[in-house]
This record gives sequence, structure tokens and C-alpha cells, in this order.
Amino acid sequence: MSRGKIGLLAVFVAAIAAFFIFDLGAYLTLASLKARQADLATLLNNRPLAIIGAFFLLYIATTAFSLPGAAILTLAAGAVFGLWLGTLIVSFASAIGASLAFLSSRYVLRDWVKARFGRRVAAIDRGIAKDGVSYLLTLRLIPAFPFFLINLTMGLTTMRLVTFYVVSQIGMLPGTLVFVNAGTRLAAIDSTGDILSPALIGSFVLLGLFPLMAKAIVGLIKRRRVYQGCRRPRRFDRNLVVIGAGAGGLVTAYIAAAVRAKVTLVEAGTMGGDCLNTGCVPSKALIRSARLAHDMRHADQFGLASAEPSIDFKAVMARVRGVIAKIAPADSVARYTALGVDVRIGHATIVDPWTVQITDRDGGTQRLTTRSIVIAAGAEPFVPDIPGLAKAGFLTSDTMWDVLAARDTVPGRLVIVGGGPIGTEMAQAFARLGSAVTQIEAGPRILPNEDEEVSAFIADILRGEGVDVRAGHEAVRCEGKSLIVKKGDGEASIAFDDIIVAVGRKARLTGYGLEDLGIETGKTVIVDETLKTLFPNIFAVGDVAGPYQFTHFAAHQAWYAAVNALFGGLRTFRADYTVIPWTTFTDPEVAHVGHTVATATAADIAHEIVRYDLGHLDRAVAEGANKGFVTVLVPPGKDKILGVTIVAAQAGELLAEFVLAMKHGLGLNKILGTIHSYPTMAEANKNAAGEWKKANQPERLLEWVELYHRWRRK
Repeated sequence: MSRGKIGLLAVFVAAIAAFFIFDLGAYLTLASLKARQADLATLLNNRPLAIIGAFFLLYIATTAFSLPGAAILTLAAGAVFGLWLGTLIVSFASAIGASLAFLSSRYVLRDWVKARFGRRVAAIDRGIAKDGVSYLLTLRLIPAFPFFLINLTMGLTTMRLVTFYVVSQIGMLPGTLVFVNAGTRLAAIDSTGDILSPALIGSFVLLGLFPLMAKAIVGLIKRRRVYQGCRRPRRFDRNLVVIGAGAGGLVTAYIAAAVRAKVTLVEAGTMGGDCLNTGCVPSKALIRSARLAHDMRHADQFGLASAEPSIDFKAVMARVRGVIAKIAPADSVARYTALGVDVRIGHATIVDPWTVQITDRDGGTQRLTTRSIVIAAGAEPFVPDIPGLAKAGFLTSDTMWDVLAARDTVPGRLVIVGGGPIGTEMAQAFARLGSAVTQIEAGPRILPNEDEEVSAFIADILRGEGVDVRAGHEAVRCEGKSLIVKKGDGEASIAFDDIIVAVGRKARLTGYGLEDLGIETGKTVIVDETLKTLFPNIFAVGDVAGPYQFTHFAAHQAWYAAVNALFGGLRTFRADYTVIPWTTFTDPEVAHVGHTVATATAADIAHEIVRYDLGHLDRAVAEGANKGFVTVLVPPGKDKILGVTIVAAQAGELLAEFVLAMKHGLGLNKILGTIHSYPTMAEANKNAAGEWKKANQPERLLEWVELYHRWRRK
């Protein structure tokens, strides 16, 4: 804490201490005010400006230092200055004093609070930015709520001083009028309870609810304006229509059917969406085959004869298809029909906020009316505008599976454009299957959403397995079957047999009628905290809504969308994104949740790094998988988990314990005190907690314990 902050805090402490030490509160009582009322009136007649000025400054000081007695001073204003002048003085003095308390709280405490409660403070700041004015006005209109707490608490937020001052000036005016008016009849008042009767308090409560009621009315007006020109059906064919049968759509439809709503699920492609058919499932099946090939080459490390695997690529791809086929029934039309979902295979277009037109594969159309709609259309690969790329015949994560399944051999020379999770996973997998892989990343490193240490670690692993990782290289054009890349002022040519573009995915936003309805889109559909679009009965989830493109994230959003769509008239839930895990399935895997070192530093969150290397973890040594580490971010001196990154075999599985801990507020002490089976990889989590404990030993207490043991030996 800076000297300035310490000095200001000392002034506050001194002022409060003086108030109680010198019993200044004795002068701010109703009896004292009554006894001095005549003297104060005489002084006002003799020196009006001096008395007004002194009272004004006294009121400001009392409010600024959060001292008791503001209510008595307000009564005094009425008794001495009368209703209108007293109200004028108190109105401005109270707002100025409150603003000074607000600024003092912000200057002294905000950085400290933000450093220790960064995530919660950020959530509060978002709420203040959205509803701060109505919230503050509501509190100011209820005088039963301690105003000094409002001043200090609001100082910890990002609310602008001007906003705070203006809202405070307006919000405190009704209460000021009541108290000042009561002060004009001081003789009839024996306690503040004579002013704040139950009836009056009830009136203030109703007044305080006015901003909330006004907000609800404004919301109703906005909704009517949004739906203007749209004819709402008298009755509805469905409670819910879901567009897209990927993870988000399937979970939404499942929940709707489970609560006995009438729901239709529309899918234009294949049930299961990208994850089942072209993403998570096939890629992990391919990675498993590639890992076995890698293990065969290094069997000598386990006391067996190493052998160069004979890659039957057609059989590998057939296995990939077999894995998809084995999982597909769980996402099939038959299963969801049995669950009570009306499944339609066709293309859905939103005609108006309550009508969806379904065009089947034969060109036939049908329109369904519905109370609510959930858009879960997913995403597709983004293909950059690289001259000559189309002519070269590029592949994407969507198209590669069908194209390569027809091949007898693995691609010989393979270029992968993109250093994110998809590109990195595929680079390692195809290299292990025998391709000569070159990975191109325009940015300075692969896996840019991970910490630099993690990116470098995985890049070294890939290079050790033969992948030519070229970070900082921009793909500029294709010349036949060669990719021209640029680094700095120089260009290089990379020959290829196949090229896979994996630079990211973009939301599917066109063809669903969003443009005609005026639903706002950017890179995704714009939704609020409850996943509503511009129209309160139309929701969006998954890749089409963002901000993350994970299957488990889409499923997580789906619960909120389904419940809000079906029961929003009773209760609405805000989607919770506070603890979102993700995993990159390289070998070793990379998994993280919460903050990385980079994001915590960027957010100015004070943190310490706890690290445990897997080099001596018994199970990892036995498995020959002891390359990697666990890093945990905690606030200085505390065991609260801010974020975890794991680089290890089965990192995605190991992360689950930390996800659970973060979700339910458990710290490293709880993990350290939990029994973990021996020998398991999960012991890495406990050992990481142990590293934190060793670094945070109570040294002073241990010195006393040592003395105790020394005494016991005598």
C-alpha cells in the first residue's frame, strides 16, 4: 500500500477515534439538538453565512468519514434553516460527502479488493455497468439501508463518480425532505422512530422498488417494440423448436423432452453434429492409432523389441469410421424419437419469432409455430483467402475424413496451416503415422491460448517426433502443390501432397433467417447472460453463440437455454462461465481451467505459481510418461485455486479434480487432505498441493513447536 493510501487511512482512523474518544456523539443527539435549537437560531440571525457554511462543512465531514449522526444533522437543518433552505443544504452536502467517501474507498481499497477477489469484482463490475444506476437509485430511495455502506461499497466498483453523484443527489432527495420537514417540528419528536414509522418505511420501500418496476415496464415496452409488426399465433404447435443436432441442440432437446415439453429438433446434416462426425470423435480415434504406432517404434524403452509399424491407412480410417458408428446410436433419430423428441431431417428457417419453416431433403416444406426457438447451428472451418489454395485442393477438419478414407496410404508430404489445438493434434498424429509434416503458424508460437512454457514444451515434443514446426511463418500463396510462406522479408517454398487448413472455425450464421429478423450478429449471434437474442423467445447456444467452441461448453449452455426458454416466465437463469475446462489432446495432453499465468497477469490479478514436475511421480515413471508438470495459480499466501494447467498423459482426466474444487470453492488444503490411490497419475494433483503447503509453512509456529519438542526431550 502506498504512503498516500496509508496516510488517508490514518486520517479516517483518527477521525473515527476522535469522535468516540471525545464523545462527540453526545452533541449529535435529539436531546442535545432540542436544548440548543434556540441558540442555533440566534447564531443564524447574527451570522447567517458563517453558520450555513459551517453546517455545510460539518455535514460533508460527517458523511465523508462515515460517522454516525447524519440523521440528527438532517433534523437540525430543518429546525434551524427551515424546510427549503435546510433541504437545499443537506441535499448537496450529503451528495458531496457521499462522493468523498466513495472516492476514498476506491483509492484506498479497490486495488486490494481487486487483487484478492478479481473474478468476483469483475462480475460485479459487469453488473454495475449494466444495471448500476437503477440498483443505486433503489438503495438510495430506501433510507432504512445504511447510506455509508452504499458509499463505501460503490467505491469498490467501476461506477463513474459523476453517475454516483447525480444518482445519489436524486435518490436521497425524498428521504432528505422527510427528515428536514420533521426537523421543522422538532418539539413533537422524541426519537427518530417518530419519523420512520412502519407506514413511512413501507412507503419508502415501495418508492425504492419504483426503479425496478420502471425497468420492468421499460423492458415490456422494448419487447413490444421488438415484436412490432409480428403477428403472434393464438396457439402454438410446439413449446420449443431446436435448430441443430450437435451437442448444444441434442442436450436442449433432451431436457425439453424430459420435462414433457413438446419439442422438435431439426438437423440439416448428420445427427451428432461436428463433434461426432468430423471433430472430437474421429480425431481422438486417429490419435489413438497414431499413439500405438509411436509406442511400437519405442518399445525398447519397455524391454521389448522396437519395430517400425506397417501402417494400413485404409484400416486406420475404417477404425475411425467404426468408432463413429459405435457412438452414433446415442445421438440417433431413433433414440431421440424414443425420448419423446420430434426429430426432423431438413433445413430450418426462422420465418418470424414464432414460426419455423422446415425444408426436407426432397424439397417439401412445413411450418411449425412455437413459443420458443433455440439456435444451435454450430460452426464450420474458417478458410483464409490464400491465392491458389482452392486450386491446390485443400482439406479441412470437416472434409479430410471422407477424402482420406478413400486413400490406401497416409499422406506423404503434409502441410498443416494452423497452430491451434486442431492443427497441433493432427500434426503429431500424422507424423506418428508416417507423414512428413510441416506445421505453419503465423503467430509467434503454437497453442497461443496456453502459457509460453506450455507452447514451447509441446513444440519441442513435436519437433522431436519429426514435425517441422514453423511458427512466425505466414502462408501467402500456393503455387501448384507448393505453399509459399513468409517470415520477415524472406519467402520459402514447402512442397506438399496434401494441405490441411486448421486456422479456426466460424459460426454458421447464414441461411436461418437471422438477417431478415434483424437478429444482431458479429462473429457469433449476440446473446445476453440468459442466452436470449434480440427476441426474448429466441435463444442461441454452442459455437453459434460463443464465447468458447467446446462440445462440453455447448452442452453446458444448453441447460440454461432450455430452462430459460421453457420456464423463463417463472424464473430466469444467467449462464455461469466461471469454471470452463479445456484440453488439447496431444501426447502429452495439455489441459487447463481458470487463469493461466498470462491471463492472470493481463487481468492484474496477484498470484503465486505452484509447480510440480512429473519427473518423480511413481506411476508416471512406471508408465514411461514422466514428462510434464502441473502448475496451480493461487493468491499470495492463500490456497484458493485461481487456475490450473496440466501437461501430462491423461491431463484431461487429471484436471477434473481441480474443476470440481474450483466450482465448489475448495482449496489446495482440501486436495492435500484427500486420499488418492497409489500409484496413480492423480497423485500429481495432491503433490502439487503439497508443494504449495511446503512453500507456505507457518515458520513462526514451527519454531514454537520445535521448542516444545526440545522441552519434551529433557
